[in-house]
Amino acid sequence: MNPDTAPTARQSEILAFIRAAVRETGAPPTREEIARAFGFRSPNAAEQHLQALHRKGLIELVAGTSRGIRLKESARATMKAVAAAVSLPLIGKVAAGSPILAQENVLRTPAVDPLLFKPRADYLLEVRGMSMRDAGILDGDWLAVHRQAQADNGQVVVARLDDEVTVKRLKLRGARAELLAENPDYSPIVLDLRREPLVIEGIAVGVIRPSL
Repeated sequence: MNPDTAPTARQSEILAFIRAAVRETGAPPTREEIARAFGFRSPNAAEQHLQALHRKGLIELVAGTSRGIRLKESARATMKAVAAAVSLPLIGKVAAGSPILAQENVLRTPAVDPLLFKPRADYLLEVRGMSMRDAGILDGDWLAVHRQAQADNGQVVVARLDDEVTVKRLKLRGARAELLAENPDYSPIVLDLRREPLVIEGIAVGVIRPSL
């Protein structure tokens, strides 16, 4: 995609909102509806984003009507890119020995914007068990994970131990690493880093409770 015509993250969200409105109601939203949906103080802010999308050739603006917004045919490919940009793979049980983002591990791809998290999320991990209960991470939650191979002392990490993937708080003491549960019913996992590898798949950057 040409960087001069690519929408920003917020413009992508507005483009997706327009498309959803057309699909669900048969008509595009008004400026007031866009402003309300995105928490803008006035419809003028929505108008500025619409004008930017118009300049980038992604929509047409029709004068004289409050719903004068049309998605251009040429925006279809862009909308596919937008959909990918505002969704994350949801990882279930990780197949033994496979990369965490391997296709067989992906349950589905829910519409969750990676930019809601800092640093940005790369995937969601479906939590199993209550070992991190006291950190507010419960069974069935979706843990937003930023993929990186290193972590700081005290961070909640997704770690691979042999062929298992676990979510724990990392504590480092020289050549000793502890993966600590946030539930007194679970014992710490202790590793001697001189003999046992600790593979960090990523760090936790947020939690989504899909049942709420």
